[in-house]
Amino acid sequence: MRFSKALPSSPHCYPSPDGELIATLLPSSILIRAVKSLDVLRTIKLPPDLTGGVTSFTWSPSSTRLLVAVVDQIHTFSAREGNFHGTARIPSSAAKSAVIDFGVADHEVCIWSPFGIKLTIINFASSKAVEIANPKFYNASSATKGCSFRANSHHLALLTRSSGKDMISIHSPETRDIERSWYPDTIDAQGLAWTPDGRWLVVWESSAQAPRVLFYTSDGHIFKDWRGPLPYESQDMGLQYSAGVKTVALSPDGRRIAIGNGSTCTCILNTPSMMEAMRLRHPQAIQPKDTLQSPLTAKIWQEQNTFPSTGSFSSPVFVKASQIVTPEWTTLNSLQEPVSGCNFAKFDCSSSLLATRLEEAPGTIWIWDVPSSDLRAVLMYHANVTKLEWHPMQPELLLMRCEGDSYGSLVFAWDPLSHGPRSVDMAHRLPGALNNSRIYATWLRAVAESPALFFSDSATCMMVSLADSDDETLPWRDASTPINNISHGDEVSMQSLGRPASSSEDAEDSILINIDDDTSEPDDTFQFITH
Repeated sequence: MRFSKALPSSPHCYPSPDGELIATLLPSSILIRAVKSLDVLRTIKLPPDLTGGVTSFTWSPSSTRLLVAVVDQIHTFSAREGNFHGTARIPSSAAKSAVIDFGVADHEVCIWSPFGIKLTIINFASSKAVEIANPKFYNASSATKGCSFRANSHHLALLTRSSGKDMISIHSPETRDIERSWYPDTIDAQGLAWTPDGRWLVVWESSAQAPRVLFYTSDGHIFKDWRGPLPYESQDMGLQYSAGVKTVALSPDGRRIAIGNGSTCTCILNTPSMMEAMRLRHPQAIQPKDTLQSPLTAKIWQEQNTFPSTGSFSSPVFVKASQIVTPEWTTLNSLQEPVSGCNFAKFDCSSSLLATRLEEAPGTIWIWDVPSSDLRAVLMYHANVTKLEWHPMQPELLLMRCEGDSYGSLVFAWDPLSHGPRSVDMAHRLPGALNNSRIYATWLRAVAESPALFFSDSATCMMVSLADSDDETLPWRDASTPINNISHGDEVSMQSLGRPASSSEDAEDSILINIDDDTSEPDDTFQFITH
């Protein structure tokens, strides 16, 4: 592995989606740093009245703008060049927004109100805002399940609910006005998503109902009504009597859809026929089959924790099983409801591998070879796996994290050619990791010979390349010159933003949005003032 030098950071420090920049939010400014040179490219001064806890700090989809939100204000800034500054002010009497994020374009910001009162979409390019009442999902963990942007055309599909009925609306990409809407044939829909080619809109029913996934055309006509895997085979009794759909995953190439329900079987449908192509069955006991005649069959890697004489925790190692093994199934007491089924499924960027996790075995990850419908690998941990992230550019490369203080500074990387998950321990490289605090970790979307990771805690950030040789090129320039440290005035806790010492510079193309509070009406009005 190759480690970059440590860079000043904060609790809000993230790489751009294209992997070229790093943004660090400080009390009085935003630092934009280049990944390749590790130098600060520009400093964006924050407005002097930007106070209060930060509720959102995020990059735009194209990595050209940044969003900073506090309780009563939302600001967007140009990240690379130009002086664009957009502002939306929220009345002090309004409740804290549940979710604030960019839409499909850099000039679009989506604001989910608490309790699902409304979804507000601000367009800084046209100086207009659209309010849509009663979005069904509005929390940070679920808001994206209820909305989906269509590829190429950027039409918005939104799931709303009022008077106990679900409704789907399609909104214009220019104005976000409703173009069409309809009541889906669902009792309690749990999500919708456009297929990657934008041809079909997929809607799935709650797991409390019978298995059902609906495929709509863009104008609201049903193309396919999937009601579970039929016919049932002798080994599929769990499918017939299990709960409904728990998760739906679309492959990046748009050719397959994975559907998991309350059983240990995951169904794969082919598009555009929407016919079942295969069933992936998670066995209760796993037989290793690593042979020369069958190189793609399952390799089972089991975590082996080692404890030195000091009794402290060390990085786990993984041993390949040579005999039949059984995953660590969850044990419940008499007061807990039983859990079962596949609650996570995600394809890699090549759409050839699928990672799944069963609710009753949260420490076991199953890797499937989709074209051959074979079980490629099983990764077994002693703790629950809480994060699985495929590399966005390099196929068959998986990042994993586990819950628990002992795993706070650890991440695991796996690929089919590795000898089990490869651990990366930042305990002795990031100051915050020494206290077992959880650190932020993600893949760095950068063009390089070997994949790289980005790590950050409250004080320091660092990049790690998984390169095995010193001859491989790195995403950053491996120089020994010291970096410029953050000034002493900015080395403060970011639990809340203090009042900056200096005011922001006058910005070109600045847009100010005032959100007037009207407690008698749930739909507030927006006023745009362009300077």
